[in-house]
Amino acid sequence: MVIIIALVIGLICSSLIVAAYFYKAQYQQKNRYDQLENNLYSGINILLSSEDTTYTQEKTLSLFNNDADSLTLKKTVWGIYDIGSVRAFIQKDTLYKTFSVANVIDSSKWAAIYLVDEDRPFSLSGKTTIRGDGYIPKAGVQEAYIDNKAYQGDKRLIIGTKHVSAKTLPALNSARLNLLQQYFASTFKGDTILPKKDSLQQSFLLPTHFFTFKKRVQTLQNIHLGGNIILLSDTTITIDSTAVLSNIVIFAKSIVVKSGFQGTCQLFAIDSIHTEPRCVFHYPSALGILRFQSTASKTQELLFIGQSSTINGAIFTYEKTVNNLKPSITIGKHTKIQGQIYSQGMLQLKDTTEVDGSVFTSLFFYRSTFTLYENYLINTTINSKALSPYYLTSDLLPVAQRKKKILQWLEAN
Repeated sequence: MVIIIALVIGLICSSLIVAAYFYKAQYQQKNRYDQLENNLYSGINILLSSEDTTYTQEKTLSLFNNDADSLTLKKTVWGIYDIGSVRAFIQKDTLYKTFSVANVIDSSKWAAIYLVDEDRPFSLSGKTTIRGDGYIPKAGVQEAYIDNKAYQGDKRLIIGTKHVSAKTLPALNSARLNLLQQYFASTFKGDTILPKKDSLQQSFLLPTHFFTFKKRVQTLQNIHLGGNIILLSDTTITIDSTAVLSNIVIFAKSIVVKSGFQGTCQLFAIDSIHTEPRCVFHYPSALGILRFQSTASKTQELLFIGQSSTINGAIFTYEKTVNNLKPSITIGKHTKIQGQIYSQGMLQLKDTTEVDGSVFTSLFFYRSTFTLYENYLINTTINSKALSPYYLTSDLLPVAQRKKKILQWLEAN
C-alpha cells in the first residue's frame, strides 16, 4: 500500500514538474514572440521614416546593441512606389513582413483640377461637374454650347476654391524619374522566355525575377504572375484577359491590354499604352508613358483607356524634352478613374467619364465629328472629394508629402 501511494505521489510530482517546464517554455516562447513583434514594427518604422538610400541593399542591425535583437531591413524601388522588407530574429525564431510604401497627400497642394495657364479661358458644357479646389487660367472658367449641348451643371462652375494656375505644371519628382529610367536602359539580365507552368509567384524576400524579352514580341496569356517580378521589352508586350497579374511591373516600348483584363500592376512604356474596353486595374496600379530621349522616336506618345473601364491608381505622361507633338491621354466613355491623372501634354475626357480624385494637365481637348476644341470639358465629372481618405500617392507626383505610410501588406509570417 505504501509503495502504491508513493508511486501515485511520484507521478503527481512528475506531472507538476513537466507542467511547470512546459509552462515556462510556453512563457519564454510567448515573450520571444512579443519581443520579435515589437522589433519587427520598430524595423517597419525605421524604413518608413528613413531617407537613407543604403537600405536599397539588405542591411542588418541590432536594435538595442544586443545581438539577441537583430533586424534585417531592405527597401526596393517598385515602379512609382517602394517595397519594404523587414525580418526580426532571435536565435532560430524569425518573423518577417513585406509591404509597399507610398506617400500621404499634401492637402495644401491637392486639387480637383490643375489646368496650365495659356492665356485663354476654360470652358464647360453639358452635365459637367467639378467638385474641389481648382487651379485654372487667369482668363477664368465659362459656360459653352458645343454639339447642341448647353452647360447644365452647377452655376458655380467649380464647386470649390479657385486659384490661378502657373504657365507650367508642377514638376514630377526627378529622383523617382531617374529610378524609372534605369529600367529602360535594359542592362538587366534575366530569363528570356516565360515559364511553361501556369503560375509564378516570387517573394519580395528573394531577388527580383527579371524577364528580358528584348526585340521579341510577347503575349501574356493563361498565366498568373505575382510578386517580385519585372518584365522588360524593347518592343510590344500584349496582356491578354486570361493573364492574372498581381503587383508586378512591366517596362516596354509599347503595351496593349486586351478587353476584359483584371489585375494589379504597373505598366510603363516609351511610345504607347492601349487598353481595350472593360479593363479593371485594381489599386494600387499605375500606367505611365515615359520618354527620356528626344531622339527615341518621332511619334506622338499615346495613352488610351478603352470605354467602360476602371482604373484605381495613377495615370501619367512625361517627356524630358518637349516636342511639337505633345503626349496625349484619352479616357474612353463610361470610364471611371479613382486616383490621379497627370498629363504633361493633352488630355481628352470623353462623355460620361468620371474622375474621383485629381486631374493635372497642360491642355484639355475635345474632338467632335468635324472640330477639335481646346480647353473644353463636356459631360465629365471630376470630384476630388469622392476619393477615399485612405488613398496614398507616389512621391513621383507633385501632391505628395514626405511622410510615408504602408500602402499594402504583401507577405508575413
